Amino acid sequence: MKRILIIFSFVGICLWLPLLGEGEDQTSITPQLRVDETPLDRSTQGRSSYADVLESAIPAVISVSTAKIINVSDVRLRRRHLLEDFLRHYYGLPDEERPPSNRSQKRKVPSGMGSGVIVTPDGYILTNYHVITIEGKQADEVTVILKDGRDFEAKVVGADSKTDVAVLKIDAQDLPYVTLADSNKLRVGDVIFAVGNPLRVGITVTGGIISATQKTNLGILGIEGYENFIQVDAPINLGNSGGALLDAQGRLIGINTAILSRSGGNIGIGFAIPINLAKRIMVSLIETGTVKRGLLGVRIKSLDEDLVAAFGLSTTKGALIHEVQKGLPADIAGLRHGDVIISLDDQPVDSAEELRLSISQMPPQEQVKIGFIRNGEEKTVTITLAALENGNVTLAEENRTSGLQGVTLTPLNPELRRRYGIEDGINGLLITDVAHYAPYREVLRVGMVITEVNGEAVETLSYLGKQLKSGYNRLYVWMQGNYAFIAIQIP
Repeated sequence: MKRILIIFSFVGICLWLPLLGEGEDQTSITPQLRVDETPLDRSTQGRSSYADVLESAIPAVISVSTAKIINVSDVRLRRRHLLEDFLRHYYGLPDEERPPSNRSQKRKVPSGMGSGVIVTPDGYILTNYHVITIEGKQADEVTVILKDGRDFEAKVVGADSKTDVAVLKIDAQDLPYVTLADSNKLRVGDVIFAVGNPLRVGITVTGGIISATQKTNLGILGIEGYENFIQVDAPINLGNSGGALLDAQGRLIGINTAILSRSGGNIGIGFAIPINLAKRIMVSLIETGTVKRGLLGVRIKSLDEDLVAAFGLSTTKGALIHEVQKGLPADIAGLRHGDVIISLDDQPVDSAEELRLSISQMPPQEQVKIGFIRNGEEKTVTITLAALENGNVTLAEENRTSGLQGVTLTPLNPELRRRYGIEDGINGLLITDVAHYAPYREVLRVGMVITEVNGEAVETLSYLGKQLKSGYNRLYVWMQGNYAFIAIQIP
């Protein structure tokens, strides 16, 4: 079993099915997705069959099998040679020339089987990260089996462990593929269908309803995961991982991922990744080979009744900042520990988990409007997000150093202008930090605005990087109402 986690006295099980027994370079490609974001037609009552609706969608659901390649048992050969040596030494077995062992001989060992769903006619497939990995490492071989019996060796385009999404590609055309719906428009009680290959019995459809949406903080994906599950009661079992969750119109609304169970079998508590989240991850992996996530640079927690009373608040909705990380966007914008974030781009924030998920789905360099409460007063601030890549915090392209080692810069915004007393007519990149190891610490200061580099105006860090050159560079800077030229030397 791929992953087992104790959750609320249940066992959380990812639905990948192990078998018995033992990324490449990306090019910018836009997948040919078919999307229908219209709301579900809920006017039809008492429908007796969904056969016609499902008939076109089911062929797009496929089986995924994985294998690892191992060396022929060197251990077995060593044991045989040790036994021969023992018999020769103690019982006079005559010496014989040993045939050379071919230690480079390989053997393919089946590892597991799950499901997937074709989302483009040219062979892009959505599945789960845990379906195509073996003990945390990508499988050596991934095979896709279509409902019509055809099989293809699949290339792993990319995978994201934090959302449990993986993208495969097979070399084929005119494949059956599904239409993607808008999972933000789902409602509890909507009829749904889970399609996959449970327990290796073949592609199977089960039905039920949506039991809940936006299920977070379950711990299924670990403490660093981003959870926003659709909960369903459709019977799903091991092997359904990566399969399709369809609505009553046969549109893809989610990727089946996990169940909660004491026994490992279905008890009517299943979870799927919403297709809006999976689609964003998929497009990023196809187009860039990576998943870029925004970062505020705060540590937050949800409010409880005691904290509400202590801070004099009226509701538990919001996200309490208990640490602001130095030099990151929240710190640059002036947020403090004790501030309570209540809105993101004018949309209410209900919890810390919701805010964390929302920020993770925004790209680095995105400007966001944060509403917060400080000492009982509501305030707003505009922040340019940094980047969180592979679990490591890095400043976004317009919030980090580029050619100026140890110097942190950021584009100007109204809050920064107010904070540093910079007039509206001044444009450029603001220096917000100069590290103690920076070779330019004697000439560059926090609060200084770099307006030109080598005679060219600069307002983005990427352009600054293009203008800097090895050797001497001429910076035209503004600080405290005065302009000046500064020369710096870059090795």
